Amino acid sequence: MKDTFKHQGLRNQLATLLSEKGITNKVVLTAIAKIPRHLFLDSSFEDFAYKDQAFPIVAEQTISQPYTVAFQTELLDIQPNEKVLEIGTGSGYQTAMLLELRAEVYTIERQNELFKKTKLFLPKLGYRPKLMLFGDGYKGLKEHAPYDKILVTAGAPFVPKALLGQLKIGGKLVIPVGEETQFMHVYIRTDVKKFQKQELGECKFVPMLKKKN
Repeated sequence: MKDTFKHQGLRNQLATLLSEKGITNKVVLTAIAKIPRHLFLDSSFEDFAYKDQAFPIVAEQTISQPYTVAFQTELLDIQPNEKVLEIGTGSGYQTAMLLELRAEVYTIERQNELFKKTKLFLPKLGYRPKLMLFGDGYKGLKEHAPYDKILVTAGAPFVPKALLGQLKIGGKLVIPVGEETQFMHVYIRTDVKKFQKQELGECKFVPMLKKKN
């Protein structure tokens, strides 16, 4: 697993590009410039790893476009030591972003093949979530709730009530909602039964599935 000065230079260029596209959070941009994205991809994609594009990974999944990762992370507005639940570990690239922002990360993956691969891979790069589980993201992780922030990295046909219920008062859920095409949604829990909702731009994610494998 090589990470060269050339890779670092390409990451710096990617961070600059994302800044030009509207990402303003300096901590997020610093994390983009630090995380070796090429190591999260199949070697055949290494030459393209720092382009602002999504790429296929195992189990018919994708590693998200860097702008999307940065955009969702910026929306979360993570503060150090906040408890964050991630639905859809995937390659672990977004997980690494959360950890670079010093979050306490609980992450769930529902593709067993991908779960096994990523659970072994992340610690090799020094990234250690508080907990990584194979399971159904629609149910969240009630035993460790409530969470300061919840991030969903797959397109959900609806907003799971379990996830809303596992937010702290003042907590924030960022989730792409829709079938073929999704729109990014932000929910802030303002009271036990009250949520402030914001709908943002159109986006495209792999679907969020239940009871896979």
